[in-house]
Amino acid sequence: MDNSIHILVAEDDSDISQLLCSIIRKSGYVPQPAFSGTEALLYLEQRQWSMVLLDLMLPGMTGEELLKRIDGRRNGPVIIISAKGEQHTKVSALRGGADDFITKPFDIEEVSARIDSHLRRFAQIAQPIVPNVLQHNGLVLDRDAKSVTTDGIELALTAREYEILALLMSAPKKVFTKADLYESVWNEPFYGDVNTVNVHMSNLRSKLAKAAPGSEFIETVWGIGYRLMP
Repeated sequence: MDNSIHILVAEDDSDISQLLCSIIRKSGYVPQPAFSGTEALLYLEQRQWSMVLLDLMLPGMTGEELLKRIDGRRNGPVIIISAKGEQHTKVSALRGGADDFITKPFDIEEVSARIDSHLRRFAQIAQPIVPNVLQHNGLVLDRDAKSVTTDGIELALTAREYEILALLMSAPKKVFTKADLYESVWNEPFYGDVNTVNVHMSNLRSKLAKAAPGSEFIETVWGIGYRLMP
């Protein structure tokens, strides 16, 4: 699972593009240059982007046209970086969906700060609000108390078992692959060590079965992974 922050840089001037990519790398993010509006559109269709830096005067497809094609539901903030600094241009871009407007020539530290600021704000907005108490089919997981009960009976879970169950209960309809579980719970890259996940999942299911005989809480979706029973 790639947790890197990828930023699309739509800028046709190679020197400015290199400078913006350098700023992005120094902040620990991953830049992807595009030197025309048409090329940028291809990248936008291929994946989701954490942010888009967009020049307005692009060959192939102008920045204004490209701005209309950027799906704000799939991609992060859009920052316009342009030499067209007239007030009506700024207002039009901001009303058209841009989140910020930086006029060329720009200050390197200001660009870096604005990128960080917008990414931080967007992450806070996009972060789903997960309640402290999760409930599903008689299971009650209390995040504050770090406890899990079923029909009033508290389960003695290990830290890993608790985190696996908390992840499943945070999105009851979602099917989590073994890679999802490993990388979220162990917070390490998954290299195919399915046995670790299998053992913890088996122990968790066994404890749930003992606490609530006859009930099944976790469903195996063959060939994909696990989710809570509907």
